[in-house]
Amino acid sequence: MQSLIPHTRAFSARIRDRADERTRFGRLAQGQSPEALFITCSDSRVVPALFTGAEPGQLFELRTAGNAVPPYPRSGAPSGEAATIEYAVCVLGVPEVVVCGHSHCGAVGARVRGDDLAELPAVAGWLAAQLPPGAELAAGEDESAQADVSAAVQRHVRTQLARLRAYPCVAEREEAGRLTLRGWFYAVDTGLVLEHRADVDAFLPL
Repeated sequence: MQSLIPHTRAFSARIRDRADERTRFGRLAQGQSPEALFITCSDSRVVPALFTGAEPGQLFELRTAGNAVPPYPRSGAPSGEAATIEYAVCVLGVPEVVVCGHSHCGAVGARVRGDDLAELPAVAGWLAAQLPPGAELAAGEDESAQADVSAAVQRHVRTQLARLRAYPCVAEREEAGRLTLRGWFYAVDTGLVLEHRADVDAFLPL
């Protein structure tokens, strides 16, 4: 954090000393009306505001290991992820939800490769629940294709969109034409963003 502290210390002074920034951040304090719920990976290399150009208040973010969307909790205690989705859709009324996977994803890659996660029980438990062994590998693929993490991530994004549609609040609003779901794939090394096109079931340049 040492490299980040000087900027953090100076941040409030920059707001204080510029009238336009005082107005901008003062407006944010009055409430939020984000344009989308953006569900993506916890990976530090994935910065939604960087590649979307989003300003504060435009994206309501949910970050999980492997951009996983837990199944809707029909019984038992609801998850923090489910609560975030429900709040964004029902209270904030976001018109769009984006599920954004990315290249070089450690979570999906671990499942594709079958990594031994015995020393990381929390990580192993999360991935086992959200990305079952073999779930991201299409039947009949050869060994080289199975090692393609990007292809696996794109399949995983489609799975998360299906999970989202099992949330009652999401299903209701999408059916009413009040909510649009998008599946994105972000390439860390090039910055290219692909979007899933349902009509051809493929990820194409945005």
